[in-house]
Amino acid sequence: MRKKLVAGNWKMNKTLLTSKELVIDLINKLPKNISDEVDVVICPPYTSLSLVSELLDKSGIKLGAQNVHQIDEGAFTGEISAPMLKTAGCEYAIIGHSERRQYFNETNHLINLKVKNVIKNNLFVILCVGETLGEREKGIYKKIVEEQVSLCLKDISNEDMKEKIIIAYEPVWAIGTGKTASPEQANEMHIEIRKSIGNIFGNEIANNVRILYGGSVNEKNSAELFAKSDIDGGLIGGASLKSDNFTSIVKSAL
Repeated sequence: MRKKLVAGNWKMNKTLLTSKELVIDLINKLPKNISDEVDVVICPPYTSLSLVSELLDKSGIKLGAQNVHQIDEGAFTGEISAPMLKTAGCEYAIIGHSERRQYFNETNHLINLKVKNVIKNNLFVILCVGETLGEREKGIYKKIVEEQVSLCLKDISNEDMKEKIIIAYEPVWAIGTGKTASPEQANEMHIEIRKSIGNIFGNEIANNVRILYGGSVNEKNSAELFAKSDIDGGLIGGASLKSDNFTSIVKSAL
């Protein structure tokens, strides 16, 4: 049985002070043994990573980054590398979020390079895929997501796919809009993604890869979403910024 995972993507929110307040609240409100039953990851902005890492020590909650550069070091002003993330305490990195694709023109090829570099540095990958509203309305959304899966995971070994990759399905039209794919719509796409993984890596690996849902998940709809057969948790945006809301979502994954 696949262990549920709930990750909070804080995006460009929280200062050092408010990051500290939120993390302390989460630690106090989540069960002490939460990691025995569900993996919990929080992804603050870069400036808060080291501080949050210290606060999370021995809490069972894991630390992740929201993005990463595709090589380890060099003259790339303003970028952050995987080795830097590791020394800051990160174990996970979100790659290919739709906002990175939309606002920063990240392509499937670039995302593939990032995936490979993150794996090389022994971090877990949370790879985001998903269609826009226009692609869904045109009826090409399955093809688009299948292409993203194939290209972003190009030349990844079966062993790395099994051990290091988590997929997050995030329909772009449901991110930050208040719209949510119905549990049935979301599960349908998770099944399609699992089929795509199976076509590349085989059914055994596909059946064990965790696929999260991301798209306006909140404390009111999380339990119904997480109850579906192929939804293994969530990548949470806005609702991860309030400790009560995020705690409720995590508990709904138990």
